[in-house]
Amino acid sequence: MKVLACDGIHEDGLALFREAGWDVAVAPEPIKDPARLAQALAGVDAVLVRSATPVPAAALVPGARLRVIGRAGAGVDTIDVEAATAGGIAVMNAPDGNTLAAAEHALSLLFALARHVPRADAGMKAGEWPKAGLTGFELEGKKLGVIGLGRIGGTVARKARGLGMDVAAFDPFLPPSAAAHGSVPLKTLEELLAWADVITLHVPRTKETTRLLNAQTLGLMKRGAYLVNAARGGLVDEAALLDALDSGQLAGAALDTFATEPLPADSPLRSHPKLVLTPHLGASTGEAQQAVSTILAREVLDYFETGAVAGCVNLPPLSAEAAREVGPWMPLMSALGRLATRLVPAPVRLHLTYAGRSETLDPRPLTRLLVASLLGEASTRVTPVNALQEAAARGLVVAETVGGDSDGFDRLLRLR
Repeated sequence: MKVLACDGIHEDGLALFREAGWDVAVAPEPIKDPARLAQALAGVDAVLVRSATPVPAAALVPGARLRVIGRAGAGVDTIDVEAATAGGIAVMNAPDGNTLAAAEHALSLLFALARHVPRADAGMKAGEWPKAGLTGFELEGKKLGVIGLGRIGGTVARKARGLGMDVAAFDPFLPPSAAAHGSVPLKTLEELLAWADVITLHVPRTKETTRLLNAQTLGLMKRGAYLVNAARGGLVDEAALLDALDSGQLAGAALDTFATEPLPADSPLRSHPKLVLTPHLGASTGEAQQAVSTILAREVLDYFETGAVAGCVNLPPLSAEAAREVGPWMPLMSALGRLATRLVPAPVRLHLTYAGRSETLDPRPLTRLLVASLLGEASTRVTPVNALQEAAARGLVVAETVGGDSDGFDRLLRLR
């Protein structure tokens, strides 16, 4: 097995691959060009990236050996997950490893905004005494609006309340009535923007969240409010942000992520006096990089060894324990799929029944494995990742039933 590590993956994670007998190749620098990346992926079973090496569809050669794309971090917006899924490639991430680092960086940007730290530092180093005009504000008693109340947003909310801030949140993936996030009240986006003194973003970049803060929504914010984005580039319309800063609608903003990275040298963001900028440092702590690399390495190794997909974004989650439970079934599913395609060369419906004791059995990976085996004789590579999509594209209806009469057996599988 061979793994390609890009973007400075921490050595602790690579050591786990070497201990497992893998060939580890390390790219000396990020690979930006899709054609170069496609060449580098020849003969590679897994590739590990951070945010500097994008993995677009053009880099994924049909029929190549690649089985896993691992993101040492949370966001996978630099990876074409849809193209990977179509090619049968699992996409994994390690969202838990950098939670604390990202949350603390968002708060550090908030402190920098509140007390004009960058401008004061730059003036002092230029030989000035830049006290005039740098009067800040205190965080205690201010209203913090958190957009996205997941791992990082929830941590920011908890720590901000410890500073004495009044915290509320909007989460596009939760209804306002949700009560599973402690004592942080949920508001609609419009209500939160009008209420908060500071807005901080902690959502992934998706079609729905791209330019979530634009000219219209920035206009809903309290005049003189502040904005922090240490989540993903593209969540904020940068041109609209500059207009809001120039007009005084916003008093300041701090950005760690940008629509284009690295930020172009001639970007107008660089020279705006009301902006604090950092070069995507949210997860850049030694502790976070060590954690995400080892978490990701274990996820990839488990996937190849047991079929576990605990960190996979394009497969149903399956822990190592659950994978061991279904492990003995896997050779059977592959064999049945090969047999079925010979008995019924062009099926239009497949119904699987997992009867008998089923309380600890997760049938989803088994069904995907059988469908992949059933369709695997076609020219297109079919794996459990893309098996159901391939079945739908070919007009094969797949259904499954769990439980029911097992004819006296502990467990009984019926395939029709």
